Amino acid sequence: RLQESRERLSVYSKLCYAVGGAPYQITGCALGFFLQIYLLDVAQVDAFYASIILFAGRVWDAITDPMVGFFISKTSWTRLGRLMPWIIFSTPFAIISYFLIWFVPDISTGQVMWYLVFYCAFQTLVTCFHVPYSALTMFISREQSERDSATAYRMTVEVLGTVLGTAIQGQIVGNVDTPCIESPLFGLTNSSVAMEELNMTHDTKSLTDTRNAYMIAAGVIAGLYVLCAVILLLGVKEKRESSELQSDEPVSFFQGLKLVMNHGPYIKLIAGFLFTSLAFMLLEGNFALFCTYTLGFRNEFQNILLAIMLSATLTIPFWQWFLTRFGKKTAVYVGISSAIPFLIAVVVLDSSLFITYVVAVAAGISVAAAFLLPWSMLPDVIDDFKLQHASSHGHEAIFFSFYVFFTKFTAGVSLGISTLSLDFAGYQTRACFQPGQVNFTLKMLVSAVPVGLILLSLLLFKLYPIDEEKRRKNKKALQDLR
Repeated sequence: RLQESRERLSVYSKLCYAVGGAPYQITGCALGFFLQIYLLDVAQVDAFYASIILFAGRVWDAITDPMVGFFISKTSWTRLGRLMPWIIFSTPFAIISYFLIWFVPDISTGQVMWYLVFYCAFQTLVTCFHVPYSALTMFISREQSERDSATAYRMTVEVLGTVLGTAIQGQIVGNVDTPCIESPLFGLTNSSVAMEELNMTHDTKSLTDTRNAYMIAAGVIAGLYVLCAVILLLGVKEKRESSELQSDEPVSFFQGLKLVMNHGPYIKLIAGFLFTSLAFMLLEGNFALFCTYTLGFRNEFQNILLAIMLSATLTIPFWQWFLTRFGKKTAVYVGISSAIPFLIAVVVLDSSLFITYVVAVAAGISVAAAFLLPWSMLPDVIDDFKLQHASSHGHEAIFFSFYVFFTKFTAGVSLGISTLSLDFAGYQTRACFQPGQVNFTLKMLVSAVPVGLILLSLLLFKLYPIDEEKRRKNKKALQDLR
């Protein structure tokens, strides 16, 4: 009891730790919901090249996670810790590159390269923030209950960050009327050709206002990024001894990587959440287009997105209570599967704003579970790994970075393919209406495909071996080992 008392975290420490998760979610939500429609309808990038930017940026983002994890494992401890210096020095460069993503350069050629370079640069720099921050979970306390509690605080703030990202980006941009072309040339499958034919109909002033709105939103989000980084630095102390056992001896990165990838519970956990994250990433990336064109709610989509994120934020405490009361595996089955009937309803039922809001609230409840559970279950896997490999330590960043790597890589593939699918279906840049093939493709991308991926993930979770009884045994064994 005395040991547990010393390991107990104050509410202040948990809140400061939780605030550090907001920058990744605020920027990620803004990019996830709005970058695709921004590239297509505001920057006027051809759908084919937009798919290349989205795919390459996500894949590069995935590659940087294990790279950063490797360099963190080689980083020496400093007065600020081993992880904090990464967070501090990446922040100023990250906000500069983020702002430039939302800037439309006045150049006739090289526009695609501009967005590709700064999108990849930002993804690299935000990874240098988020991977060490994620690994920090293991360095704030040795107590499972305290880490779970801090994770719940973190997930609440992170989902609140998605609300902020959606609200700031959506409300600032949504208050500006983005012009559209009333009579798109549906016979032309190349959106750039359609734009050339109808160039004289452009409302230049309105489009300029829309571009300015995107830059204002980027500036506000960049300011929040810096504020959250400062709060994390001032309020959280990285504890070197928190993740070390008495039998710890150094093991090389590649030896550790081999051990991690051969750890069965880890592979089964990331396989399950791989398909879950794919499902919600497809929904996130295409929902703005789906609301705008398929449902016809051009002036409401930012409010619908906000309803999803508000619902998710308010239900995080419920899922924390649920997983404590009924176990984490049960929470996975109930939480993630609850989205299925509503994803089906939104495309089967006739277009209705009321039904869409109901679906948005229900989807938010499931999003909350998908946010909370992976980060709550990964520390359990690491504890299990420590018991099986008591002489190996310092691999926390590998666990977190490769989990993020796999999810981001597959998400990049899915986003690239989904945008390319819209191009093949005949997506018309800035059109007020889209051809029937585009609307059908959007229905598949936000309903049929995510439902299939969720069902597959639930089957994979049946193989995950760490239940509540196993967690209790691991906790006792770790206490003895320490």
